Amino acid sequence: MEIISNEKKKLSRQSSSFRLRSPSLNTLRLQRIFDLFDKNNDGFITVEELSQALSRLGLNADISELKPTIESFIKQDETGLRFDGFEALHKTLDESFFGGDLECDGSPDSDLEEAFNVFDEDGDGFISPLELQKVLKKLGLPEAGEIEHVEKMIVSVDSNHDGRVDFFEFKNMMQTVLVPSS
Repeated sequence: MEIISNEKKKLSRQSSSFRLRSPSLNTLRLQRIFDLFDKNNDGFITVEELSQALSRLGLNADISELKPTIESFIKQDETGLRFDGFEALHKTLDESFFGGDLECDGSPDSDLEEAFNVFDEDGDGFISPLELQKVLKKLGLPEAGEIEHVEKMIVSVDSNHDGRVDFFEFKNMMQTVLVPSS
């Protein structure tokens, strides 16, 4: 019981950006996260894949402690979590660690601010190339390999040409990505 209490304290100190709040985007975000964690693209996330992904995000957990919880969401005769099991695991963990009481107004801006804060690691209101590179590395994405490539990513959305992405530039970029063009 003390382990869970310590984990709750630890998670509550961490950025709330790991909590997915907007119901309209939860499924899309979770699917993207699922796809990133499913390293071999077999449609399953194994305990090992989930443990590795959490470690890359700086959320080191003992695999022996994770295994029973994760396995309780794996269907009989399957080798890992399918997306529906991953989604159920997320919901259960959110309720366990955060009480399921989401302190969010549900507005699109609050959801975007939450996402922005994942990248704005130093909290200065801007995403620098180095911050973007760090997050891309944590996620194991190949785009993080060369800073020149990351800088080009920043330039592609940096409308005021200051070499960083502010919230409004981030919001414009996300609206372009999330709203299908007609």
